[in-house]
Amino acid sequence: MPADTTYGSRKEAAVAALAGAENRPGSPKPDAIVVVDGITRRFGGLTAVNVEHVEIQRGAITALIGPNGAGKTTFFNLLTGFDQPNEGEWSFNGTSLKGVPPHKVARMGMVRTFQLTKALSKLTVIENMRLGATGQKGESFFRALFPFLWSAQEKKNTERADELLARFKLDAKREDFAGEMSGGQRKLLEMARALMVGPEMVMLDEPMAGVNPALTQSLLGHIKDLREQGMTVLFVEHDMDMVRDISDWVIVMGQGQVIAEGPPDTVMSDPAVIDAYLGAHHDQALTDSGEAFTSEAPASGGTEDQA
Repeated sequence: MPADTTYGSRKEAAVAALAGAENRPGSPKPDAIVVVDGITRRFGGLTAVNVEHVEIQRGAITALIGPNGAGKTTFFNLLTGFDQPNEGEWSFNGTSLKGVPPHKVARMGMVRTFQLTKALSKLTVIENMRLGATGQKGESFFRALFPFLWSAQEKKNTERADELLARFKLDAKREDFAGEMSGGQRKLLEMARALMVGPEMVMLDEPMAGVNPALTQSLLGHIKDLREQGMTVLFVEHDMDMVRDISDWVIVMGQGQVIAEGPPDTVMSDPAVIDAYLGAHHDQALTDSGEAFTSEAPASGGTEDQA
């Protein structure tokens, strides 16, 4: 994969834009594409998400991290219309998304992938790609009877799909069934299909989950390339090395709340973040008498989100 200097211009612009943002939960951003206010999601007596305020910077790669059960995936589902909160407001490009169904959210320019890929296994790769295009005239029953009404559009969609497959190095799989692909290849396919709508913002739910090391670097490069093309990226991840490598800003969730925000290095050294991942006494060891003493060396780590 090319060195980070390939993506330097956009990365430097994102870092510069975020330089004035405060390192605290809910900090305002200079050009927020997504704004969240008071979102709460309860399941019975369990409050899975309780986010007071979050802003996502336009044109930056933002990581959403947190320990197992922190509410990251639930928060993703709320933002993209796959679930609805009990209360709260959130907007994309200044337009409220409250009550907007997922397909309309995607048409507005916010698309997502899933931790478990949603490729249609009985369709070929190119057919999966064509499904990602919006506003297809041939989807109408009446128009479907008259190919001359939609054939030109389908040709254009196919050309766009082939360009993306080549970019993601999946062109050799074009006529293969999606179900025959490896887990990593399906991740690439899902990301490529998401780009068929020409989105402004791409949301990736654990893009590295289940991906073998051979494809990891390829996926990293593609995520960086999204920023280079001017898109905003928000991704859920538990691999801290990946978070340090590609993110411009990090938001940390714990027990459904945002507990920290800031640049990767700042967040990774935040005691609240370390405690959220490993418990308040992660840095203590027991003496022979059973009493704890404090170590100077903090540890870090994480587990995969199941919320």
